[in-house]
Amino acid sequence: MPKVVHTVAELHKILQPLWRKGEPVGFVPTMGALHAGHVSLMKLSRAGGNVLTVVSVFVNPLQFAPGEDYDEYPRDLGGDVKVARDAGVEVVFAPSVAEMYPRGFVTWTDQDKITEKLCGEHRPGHFRGVLTVVLKLLNIVRPNNAYFGQKDYQQSVVIQRMVTDLNLDMKVHVCPIIREADGLAMSSRNVYLGPKHRTEALVLHQALVRVHELATGGERSVKKLYGEVKRIIGQAKSAKIDYIAIVHPETLEDVNDVSGRTLIAVAVRFGKTRLIDNVLVE
Repeated sequence: MPKVVHTVAELHKILQPLWRKGEPVGFVPTMGALHAGHVSLMKLSRAGGNVLTVVSVFVNPLQFAPGEDYDEYPRDLGGDVKVARDAGVEVVFAPSVAEMYPRGFVTWTDQDKITEKLCGEHRPGHFRGVLTVVLKLLNIVRPNNAYFGQKDYQQSVVIQRMVTDLNLDMKVHVCPIIREADGLAMSSRNVYLGPKHRTEALVLHQALVRVHELATGGERSVKKLYGEVKRIIGQAKSAKIDYIAIVHPETLEDVNDVSGRTLIAVAVRFGKTRLIDNVLVE
C-alpha cells in the first residue's frame, strides 16, 4: 500500500533523503477519480528509472470558474489509493485546499498567448489556476520526471512552456491518450454521461479518426477537414461544439493547410458534460 500523506512537511520527510542522494523521482499530478489513463502514467514513471513515484490527488479550486463542476467533481481517495497501489506507486500526496492555499495566499502563475486559445477562450482563468497549482506541486515534489496525458493537450503545452521559461530542472513527459474499448478518451468526467450521451460522445473519436485518415492520405485543406469534423459531430443531436481547432502543435496558432505536424482538437458538450479530445497528424 502506498504511503498517503496530506502535508508538505510529511512529503518532504520522505523525499529529502532521495534529493540528497540525487535519486530520480517521478511525479504524476492528478485531480483523483483515477482511471486507466492515470494508471498508464504511473506505470511509465515506474518503468522510467525513477526510484520512487509520487501521485498527487487534489481537486484544484483555482481552475474551476463559477458555475463549473468543482463541487460535483468525483472524489474517492480510498479508491484512488487502491488504484495507485495496484500500479506500484510508493506515495500518494493528498493535500487539503488549506494546505495548498493557506490564508493570505495571493500569488498566481499566468501565461500569455497559448492560454488564450482553445479551452482558454472558453474557460477564462482556467489555465491561470492550472499553472499556479502545477508550479506549486512541482516545487513541492521537485521531480526529475513529471508525466502528463496527451488528452489534455493544451495543458501539456502550457506546462512545458512554463518549465522552459522558468528554468525548472525537470523533464515533462507527454504520454499517449488511453481510450475505452469503443474509442472514447478516458476522463474522470465520463462518469457524468448518461447512456444516451455516452453513446453520442463516440462521435468525437469517430471524427478525429476520419480526419486523421484524410490528412495522412493527402488532404491538406483546413476548410475540408474542419467541415468533416463538424459534420460527424453534428450527427449527435445533443452535441454542442465549443471549438474545432486545426493548429500548430506548439504555438496552437491556426494553420493555413495541413502540410506539417498539426494538432486537430475538439471540445464538445453533451448535456452538462464537456469533453475534449485530439489527434496529431505527423
